[in-house]
Amino acid sequence: MESRNARLGLQLFGVYLVLYGSFVLLAAFSPTTMEATPVAGINLAILYGFALIVGALVMALIYGAMCQAEPTAASATNDSAAGPQANGTEANAASTQEDA
Repeated sequence: MESRNARLGLQLFGVYLVLYGSFVLLAAFSPTTMEATPVAGINLAILYGFALIVGALVMALIYGAMCQAEPTAASATNDSAAGPQANGTEANAASTQEDA
C-alpha cells in the first residue's frame, strides 16, 4: 500500500509541477500576459498565484482522502505483539525489586 500512496503523491506532485512551471514560464517569457487584468482589476499573476495556493490545498485534501492507511488488523497485531514484551519486562523488573 505504501507504493500506491507514493505513486499517488508523485502523480499529484507532477500535476502541481506542471501548473507551477507554467506560472514561472509565463512570468519569465510573457510578462505582458501576467499584467493582464481579467477580473476586477486584479492582474493575472495575482490570480494565478492564489489559484496555485488553493490548488495545493485541494490536492492535499485529495491525497488525504485517497491515500490508504495501513490496515487496522496489522496495527492491532503489532500492538498485541509489543504488549506482552512490555508486560514481561515490567514483570521482570517487579520480580527483581522483590528479590532485593
